[in-house]
Amino acid sequence: MLKLDMRSPWFSKLSVILGPRPPRSWLLLCLIIILVVIALLGSSSSSVFDAVTYAARPDFYTNYRRLREQARSDYLELRSLFSAAPRLREFNLCGREREHYVPCYNVSGNSLAGLKDGEEFDRHCEVSQEQHHCLVRPPKDYKIPMRWPAGKDVIWSGNVKISKDQLLSSGSVTKRLMLLEENQIAFYSEDGLIYDGVKDYSRQIAEMIGLGNDSEFLEAGVRTILDIGCGFGSFGAHLLSLKLMAVCIAAYEVTGSQVQLALERGLPAIIGNFVSMQLPCPSLSFDMVHCAQCGIFWDKKDGMFLIEVDRLLKPGGYFVLTSPAVQPHRNSLNSKKGSILTPIEEFTQKLCWSLLAQQDETFIWQKTEDAQCYISGKQSAVPLCKEGQDAQSYYQPLLPCISGTASKRWIPIQNKSSGSFRSAAEIEVHGNLFVKFCHILRVHPDDFFDDLQNWKSVLRNYWSLLTPLIFSDHPKRPGDEDPLPPYNMLRNVMDMNAHYGGLNAAFLEAKKSVWVMNVVPTGARNTLPLILDQGFTGVLHDWCEPFPTYPRTYDMLHAKGLFLHLTSEGCNVMNLFLEMDRILRPEGWVIVSDELGLIEKARSIATQIQWEARVIDLQNGGDQRLLVCQKPFLRK
Repeated sequence: MLKLDMRSPWFSKLSVILGPRPPRSWLLLCLIIILVVIALLGSSSSSVFDAVTYAARPDFYTNYRRLREQARSDYLELRSLFSAAPRLREFNLCGREREHYVPCYNVSGNSLAGLKDGEEFDRHCEVSQEQHHCLVRPPKDYKIPMRWPAGKDVIWSGNVKISKDQLLSSGSVTKRLMLLEENQIAFYSEDGLIYDGVKDYSRQIAEMIGLGNDSEFLEAGVRTILDIGCGFGSFGAHLLSLKLMAVCIAAYEVTGSQVQLALERGLPAIIGNFVSMQLPCPSLSFDMVHCAQCGIFWDKKDGMFLIEVDRLLKPGGYFVLTSPAVQPHRNSLNSKKGSILTPIEEFTQKLCWSLLAQQDETFIWQKTEDAQCYISGKQSAVPLCKEGQDAQSYYQPLLPCISGTASKRWIPIQNKSSGSFRSAAEIEVHGNLFVKFCHILRVHPDDFFDDLQNWKSVLRNYWSLLTPLIFSDHPKRPGDEDPLPPYNMLRNVMDMNAHYGGLNAAFLEAKKSVWVMNVVPTGARNTLPLILDQGFTGVLHDWCEPFPTYPRTYDMLHAKGLFLHLTSEGCNVMNLFLEMDRILRPEGWVIVSDELGLIEKARSIATQIQWEARVIDLQNGGDQRLLVCQKPFLRK
């Protein structure tokens, strides 16, 4: 029998480190390491799931290489679990009073700071800079939203701010639009017809601009619509059924939010209003701006709100206003010279808008297609903006000047092709996107189309990862017995660093029931005009600040290269993850693509906010990794 020499030098050193009797934790650690090594040596194909083919040119690896990479990954996990450093604490849930919390919209704080004349209701992150390191909890009666398209017509009343009492005490219009059925709110009648004549209203608008019906909007160049004060989104929902991109924008509301209801229905929406600042969109963004009793006094502030609409409208675009407050003294289309005009009509003439039609309380103006109109003598009351004055539109003060007339994007909507770009000439219109360190960065057509092709294969890989199977002890992709996630698994998706909008285009081509909020970070290349001109929606945003939306409004968040950008901007990544958790729905997904070091840091934070998380090796020979996370449904 082999006898252990208690006097051997190595045993003496070990005794000094561990003592005469090693602690049980050390023995347990040694046992776990031995079991892991045995498992690795006994299987030549385990955990190959983490090798995802991501690049357009696939690389091939031997089983030895895969085992070595997996062993390294497991070693790092064990080292982090059993290191002497204290374990990172998990964040607790916020109080019930923060269930619908939206940062930067502190009305009382803004008032105390001296903001007035409506500015107290606007976004002011510089005023409310308090940091709450906790997780915004769902309401007590919260339920996972129904999948599209059922979720468009029926939502759970416990998921939104508006209460049953508020609904029952609201006006007749609200009662016609919404039916309360136990714990649900329905947006349709028993025979399936949309309430309040939305279909008739849409057809009326089409006829007023000279179309046969609203199915011809696309042929007339109308693809993107900004719906101001969208109510409960019924008009936008109808436009989406016509394959138009209608985006709701409405002010922050303490109760009964329009934006929250629209997003809960799976309709594009964002918090914003016309008070003192520009919307976070570039000039020439929309084909139509719509306001139906949206509560804005368009003739106030010397027409500044109408100038902002002009900035957002593309040449030849339409401004649709339905309001009983706008009543001309005569029939404006047949008015005689010298007749008295309303302030709105008078100012729209200074903007080179023409009044196309008026029916009852609905007026439609068309923006001029001729940029030279703004420099004629009659319109000199509204000057042109100086060069570079409107270059950055991220919550800048409203400008009293006309924007976009010198842009290469000044192309009438009727002359644009429908759908995504099809030619290099359409790409080259965008010219210089961003100037950084004296280098002009251009959009190259080859780069654009290569990026689009790459995203098609990337989306297929992403879709196969959206399953709890990847968090199991033996992760795998769905197989024959576990089919791929259904096409309508996701609805509201945010691309936090959208680049050219390739993910959005890939979703459309794959026929997934998804709309994408394309976010272009401030300080990065401003590709937002390129995205909007494809018929998509998006905004500029500084990710050092919270995003203007309500909690639990997105099913998936995607970020490629965002963390690398944010580290250069000096943003707090922990605060960003807490913000992502706020706007992500329970059981929602997060996919992050970045460098290995940043991904490891991100995974550590993901565990603190109680997400399921797994790092995926792309196996393309580079330092890029995927972090796939799912937010749990915390019911505490």
